[in-house]
Amino acid sequence: MNWITNYVRPRINSIFSRREVPENLWTKCDECGTMLFHRELTDNLNVCTSCGHHMAITPRERFSALFDGGVFAEVSVPEPLHDPLQFRDQKKYPDRMKAAQKSTGEKEAMLVAAGEIARTPIVACAQDFSFMGGSMGMYVGNAIIAAAEEAVKLKRPLILFSAAGGARMQEGILSLMQMPRTTVAIQMLKEAGLPYIVVLTHPTTGGVTASYAMLGDVQIAEPNALICFAGPRVIEQTIRETLPEGFQRAEYLLDHGMLDRVTPRPKMREELIGITRMLMGLSPAVMGDLPAPAMEAQDAPETPTQPTTPEAKG
Repeated sequence: MNWITNYVRPRINSIFSRREVPENLWTKCDECGTMLFHRELTDNLNVCTSCGHHMAITPRERFSALFDGGVFAEVSVPEPLHDPLQFRDQKKYPDRMKAAQKSTGEKEAMLVAAGEIARTPIVACAQDFSFMGGSMGMYVGNAIIAAAEEAVKLKRPLILFSAAGGARMQEGILSLMQMPRTTVAIQMLKEAGLPYIVVLTHPTTGGVTASYAMLGDVQIAEPNALICFAGPRVIEQTIRETLPEGFQRAEYLLDHGMLDRVTPRPKMREELIGITRMLMGLSPAVMGDLPAPAMEAQDAPETPTQPTTPEAKG
């Protein structure tokens, strides 16, 4: 047995061999192609640090960054009928649901939560585009109704993050019926005098845009988000004309009066805190949980300043 060949050489090769880098450490930006370290990207809420491109983010990740300390309580949503139309295309509808639940780890395409932002109690709901394109089915309708009822019950504002490809075709007319149902739910908030704020993310299209996504008291969008009913390609094929550059993007809609703000995701929490407290008639939030400077000056005892230098003492 040659111990140099069988032991020493493999040992040396194992020490100096190139280590494999895990594939999930780096993410390539779809817009500029920059390779982004996963921790840096996560800290920036999935926004490219090079070009500012907004990548997809899950509702749980969004809520963790939105609520104080990342703490929130999920609001239960009534379960709808499963596969009411016995729909089947290339796969059965229940099989598609199981595949989406396995890939996302979520029950459905919308998450409803209650918590606080800068000590301001709110109810929030967010759509998950990775769950069957965030499509609006009966569960999404039930989720928005549950969120509105919870907000009215607790007398809190409702903040909704939309991200959807439209209605869920596997539920047919039952999916389309969520448009009037959610509109009635939003009316409940308005009658109770509670703010309803919508944050439109990429993409928000179809029946979602035609209903609850465009009924907010304040309409905010993330940069370059596609917001429309029919997509630009469908419109171009219908009217046989070339559309303006940036048509149906957030900045275009802001310039044409369809939106109130276009706010980058890292600044969204601060924006929502200010708007929510203003609409609720509350004083501006004090960041960092510190007392306001005016209160400190008012409560502090008036004591004369003591001299500290020998010249001052003399």
